[in-house]
Amino acid sequence: MRFDIFISVMSTTMKKIIFVPFLFLMLSAFTQQDSGAKIPRAYQANEVLEYRVHYGLITAGEAKMEVHAQHYLVNNKVCHKITITGKTSGSFDLVMTIRDTWGTYIDTATLVPQKNYRDIREGNYRLKENVALDYNTKQASVLHEYKDGRKETKDYVIPGGVQDLVSGSYFLRNINYGNLKIGDTIKVVAFFEEKVYCLQVQYKGKEKIHTKFGKINAIKLQPIMPNNETFNGGSSIRVWISDDYNKVPLKIEADMFVGAVAIDLKSYKGLKHSIKFE
Repeated sequence: MRFDIFISVMSTTMKKIIFVPFLFLMLSAFTQQDSGAKIPRAYQANEVLEYRVHYGLITAGEAKMEVHAQHYLVNNKVCHKITITGKTSGSFDLVMTIRDTWGTYIDTATLVPQKNYRDIREGNYRLKENVALDYNTKQASVLHEYKDGRKETKDYVIPGGVQDLVSGSYFLRNINYGNLKIGDTIKVVAFFEEKVYCLQVQYKGKEKIHTKFGKINAIKLQPIMPNNETFNGGSSIRVWISDDYNKVPLKIEADMFVGAVAIDLKSYKGLKHSIKFE
């Protein structure tokens, strides 16, 4: 494949490369199983995780997950504000500039989100979305603001306690995987991009993986993917999180039609618990 064509193809899928794996990090959290004793809360305010998105040696973009210092009162709940940001870099940024922000406000007591938003800037495309969640009526009110100034609000029926893209990835980190067996399937439900998703994620056991910081014990998760225009389906996405109290997302691999794309942890600070690399 010519390099200019390769850049174009990769750039048009950057929003999926950066954020879809985080979606499946989130989706694997939607289990109602009691998988063991309670564990300490995995994160705290001021935690920042940064990631490199790359195709082999070629860096395609960057992503950051941040728990903000300030607490917010939403729906009379004390909430953490958490954001995930993603952007293209290098040659990819020249072909298609992406600057996306996804945010959520999570009840500090129950880990259930009270509202969420996204600010999407991808080439000439712009979208601002705010989602208000009402668990009493089981409705999500979605407000869209478009580049031309148009505003549109629609209401959707949601399951009770449904998570969003960002909140779910942090909810995942507070699950105790102690009683799960390799091959166990977790049924998942999520509200994302105005749809309720019902997917499955498999627990694949524990592995020791290599990172830029050294070797570390990790938990492996594998969403069961349908075939589509971006992913090869089946076992096309694999996720590793640290096998400790932090449960930090360490590595994500995605098999796409243009090749294998990886997301690797490149920096971290503000972790609530110590983390050990060999």
